[in-house]
Amino acid sequence: DVQLVESGGGSVQAGGSLRLSCAASGYHYNNYCMAWFRQAPGKEREGVATIFTRTSTTLYADSVKGRFTVSQDNAKNTLYLQMNSLKPEDTAMYYCAAGSVCLTFAAELYNFWGQGTQVTVS
Repeated sequence: DVQLVESGGGSVQAGGSLRLSCAASGYHYNNYCMAWFRQAPGKEREGVATIFTRTSTTLYADSVKGRFTVSQDNAKNTLYLQMNSLKPEDTAMYYCAAGSVCLTFAAELYNFWGQGTQVTVS
């Protein structure tokens, strides 16, 4: 079975940094493209960053461009999200997702989701 397990969330002050990880298992990592989404209370889930796993081509939401970096370690089947210069509006539950459609923030096109990791910025 496909499993995505996020880690690395926590509480940080504004201007701080966090690095999220998403460990993927149960499939050949490069068979799917990966993405990070987030959802704040009372708001819709939004795409943050996505990566075409075969080429490492990336795409970012405007709200995080220049502050967040998505990367991967194919040997470890792990996706990362380095988050710098965090702002209170970055507070949300962060999810990683895997899907066969690449470089998109359309959540409905992703087949598999992790359980999420909470990021709180104060």
